[in-house]
Parts: sequence; structure tokens; C-alpha cells
Amino acid sequence: MKGILAIFRRELQSYFVSPIAYIVIGVFLVLCGLFFYRLMNDVIQYGMQMQMQGMRGGMGPQDFDMPGVVLRSSLGLVSTFILFMIPMLTMGLYAGERRQGTMELLMTSPITEWQIVLGKFLATFVLFIVMIAPTFLYHVALRYVSEPKLPWKIILSGYLGTLLLGGALIALGAWLSSLTENQIISAISTFGAFIVLLIVDRLVSDSTTRLGETLQYLSILRHFDDFTKGVIDTTSLVYYLSVIALGLFLTLRTLDSMRWRRA
Repeated sequence: MKGILAIFRRELQSYFVSPIAYIVIGVFLVLCGLFFYRLMNDVIQYGMQMQMQGMRGGMGPQDFDMPGVVLRSSLGLVSTFILFMIPMLTMGLYAGERRQGTMELLMTSPITEWQIVLGKFLATFVLFIVMIAPTFLYHVALRYVSEPKLPWKIILSGYLGTLLLGGALIALGAWLSSLTENQIISAISTFGAFIVLLIVDRLVSDSTTRLGETLQYLSILRHFDDFTKGVIDTTSLVYYLSVIALGLFLTLRTLDSMRWRRA
């Protein structure tokens, strides 16, 4: 446990010593803020149009779940943004260590490979939580000023899905970072892999073939949709936790191969 904490503190400090964390978090929050503001305007205008159409048709005011629409749409944008941001967070996890020559020091220290892998993953995951936390406040504030009020269950479910999605992408990004000593290659390969995941999700969204249904299940974004609707499906929980475990396991195997090559 001490080894994990040592790696965790070391990695978290390294993020804030360099400008990477500040730039990624800053760009992410600016984009989320701008799109949330635009989304609110669009949803309010759409709601007003529905009300006016209902009045003109003699049907009276029409019910419109504005907070629910805003939550689902904004979390959909957040899930897209993190596909672009997480490669910036994971590119130096191992590639930077290998380029600077500090990876060999870690591998020859009393700290085990599992402690290195878990410490680095947890540090990046905590940074990810810091990055998305301000967006949670948007919906908390919206809940208190809107009618009908969005249930806490849906808000918390949506952000649980966001955390699981982020954890899965971080685990995959860490593995890809461990395969190279070039941070640019690490970032590009991670970004490319995430884009492929996004494209596959779009291509099989309406597929009814067996292959399409299989790819739908394997889609890392498809399981996220249920959480934004307030549905916490055990299948989706197991899926994301399995992807995280797989990413960490593959990273561990890569570190083991480094040790064997040196031996």
C-alpha cells in the first residue's frame, strides 16, 4: 500500500508541476461551459416553442423535461470531450518515464509492477475527477432553479457512468503509453484508438445483425447511455470494470516484458 501511495503522490505532483494538467483542465472546462450555455439556450427556446404550440392548439401547456434533456445532452458532450482530453493525460504515464530514463529506476526499486500500475492509474483517475467535478455543479445548480426538478438518482447515475467511462479510457491510454517511449506517438495512438471506438459506435448504432449486436455490446460508449437515463445496469458496471482490469493487466504485462528484456 505504501508503494502505491508513493507512486500516486509522485505522479499527481508531476501533473501539476508541468502545465499539462492546467491546460487540459482549462480547455475542457471552457469547452464544457460554452457548450452548456449554448445547450441551455437551445433547450429553453425549444421548450418555449412547445408551450406556444400547445397554447395555439388549445392543448394547454405541454410538459417538457428540460433538466433531463440538458443532463443527457451535456453528458453526451462530456463523453466526447474526454475522448480528446484523456490522451493528453495518459501520454506521459510510461512513455515519458522511458524517454527520461526514470522507468529503469522505478523497475529496480523495491516497488512492484502492480504498485506502479495502480499508483499511476489512481493518480490520473483523481486528476480526471478534478477535471469533471465543476461540470457536476452545473446540474446541481440547475436542479434548484428548474421545474420539474431532476432526481438526484439520475444526476448521480450519469456521473457514475462518466467516472467509469473515464476510468476505462485511462486504463487503455496507460497501456498504449507503456508500449512506446515517444509521448507524441503515445498521444496519437491513444487518440486514434478512441476515435475508432467512437466511429464503431456510430456505425453499429442501428445494426440488427449478430456482428452488429456484438459490436454494440463491446462499444465503450453504448453502455454509457444507460447511465445518463438513470439506469444502473449490472451488465454495464461489469463491462466497464472489466475494461479497466484488462487495461491494467495489459500494462502490467508490458512492464513485465521490460524487466525480462533487461534481464
